[in-house]
Amino acid sequence: MLTRVAIESSANTTPHTVERSSDEHSDHTQETNDDKQSDQELLGLSPYELERLKNIKENAKFLNSLKLLESASVLRSSPNNRRKTNGIKREKKVKIIEESTRRRSTRLQGINNPLTNNTEQPNMPEPVVLEEHPMKPPGPLELMPINFVEGSGTFENFVKTWDSISQVVTGSSKTTQSADFKRYVSGLKSMSLLDNGVAKVVRDRIFSVAVHPSESQILVAAGDKWGQVGLWNPNHQSHDNGAYAFTPHSRPVCCMYFSPSNSAHLLSLSYDGTVRCGDANRLVFEEIYRDAEDSFSSFDFLSPDASVLLVSHWDAHLSLVDSRTPGTSYEHRTSLGMKSARTVNVHPVNRNICVVAGACDVCIYDVRKLNKKTTQPVLSLIGHTRSVASAYFSPVTGNRILTTCADDLIRVYDSSSLSSVDLPFTSLRHNNNTGRWLTRFRAVWDPKQEDCFVIGSMLRPRQIPVFHENGNLLHSFQDSEYLGSVCSINAMHPTRNLLVGGNSSGRLHIFCG
Repeated sequence: MLTRVAIESSANTTPHTVERSSDEHSDHTQETNDDKQSDQELLGLSPYELERLKNIKENAKFLNSLKLLESASVLRSSPNNRRKTNGIKREKKVKIIEESTRRRSTRLQGINNPLTNNTEQPNMPEPVVLEEHPMKPPGPLELMPINFVEGSGTFENFVKTWDSISQVVTGSSKTTQSADFKRYVSGLKSMSLLDNGVAKVVRDRIFSVAVHPSESQILVAAGDKWGQVGLWNPNHQSHDNGAYAFTPHSRPVCCMYFSPSNSAHLLSLSYDGTVRCGDANRLVFEEIYRDAEDSFSSFDFLSPDASVLLVSHWDAHLSLVDSRTPGTSYEHRTSLGMKSARTVNVHPVNRNICVVAGACDVCIYDVRKLNKKTTQPVLSLIGHTRSVASAYFSPVTGNRILTTCADDLIRVYDSSSLSSVDLPFTSLRHNNNTGRWLTRFRAVWDPKQEDCFVIGSMLRPRQIPVFHENGNLLHSFQDSEYLGSVCSINAMHPTRNLLVGGNSSGRLHIFCG
């Protein structure tokens, strides 16, 4: 029975089946022979190596059964089977360049720039957006604070106080020299920060400070970066701690003094090309000098009654302005032949002489020659290697000139004989690198002691030092709780033991004995 089934099965087998069976038989026979041969070659291998070879063979058989190589060759040979990208094609972004005003140097514009001497020029007039800080209109402006509260009556009382204390000191505020030096130093050490002696007087960085000469009341003023002028009486009670802010200018207020003939007048100068006088009686900021196409840097009183001013310009010009003449123009104007002019200061005794600080140079000029087109200096002070921030005569005799330079030196020159001024007899090493965000240091004399001066400091803890002209440190004003910033601009009271320091956030600090 089994034989018949096998015969019928073999009879129904197709030729292709027979051929495949024979091929399979031959392959099986070849594999058997290869296995026998490989078994003979693998004699002596470890079980681990035998297992590893077995796995390799099985993996190879599996990959061959998938026929991956044949499929890949077919796909490569057929151009119609290439993959096509579907979806939205990415559009190339077109780079849009917004047209803006191209900045060009003054050299390319053909403008004679007085500051191209490869030295640092900090505190120069900065570009300003006119929409944010527009130029003030010409003519008088109302002396009305921006923080005025209608109906409170505090500002009216403030102005009355300012006027009354000015009547007392008018004609008697002349600077005098203290005879007892030890008593002066003892007075410095007795001074401390007032209990209510810190207040934000203006909104932005302080560029100038002035102290009213009254001995009965404390009245100080500050000018900031964007044209604000602040007046502060710490003893005056108001909603803003006795501080009132005004906006008579639109650019930094870099120089400010109470009039020596009438301290009810506060004169201020700004980068915006205006000099104004705040009058406590008329409640106006009168315009004394205006040049909308120029930029001012400093001023000083040429006449004892403060009616005639010397105004320095950033482009190294010097103007003589008489406030008694009609209009707001100058009487004479001359070129100084310098790179720039930062400060101007009149000799306290010989008022025909002034000293001007510029870029790397300090020059002494004869005011009587200002009617010429270009004025040559009488004398130049040598020794400065970088830009000079300020230069001032000593306030009583004028026998000394104090300069502050960006080369980190404070210099004191002997100017008792203006025929020849040699190298400074004092060169005090001092860190004057205030950087971009601090107002540049300017060492100023103490009006009470003309051989001593005050200047800001970068040292920690924050302090305001006072030095003797020989370079000795006399005292440093400090307060660990309320003095935590750099007071770049400082001023001393002409007769009292009182110091005012202004920082870059619009705050004033008052130390009093």
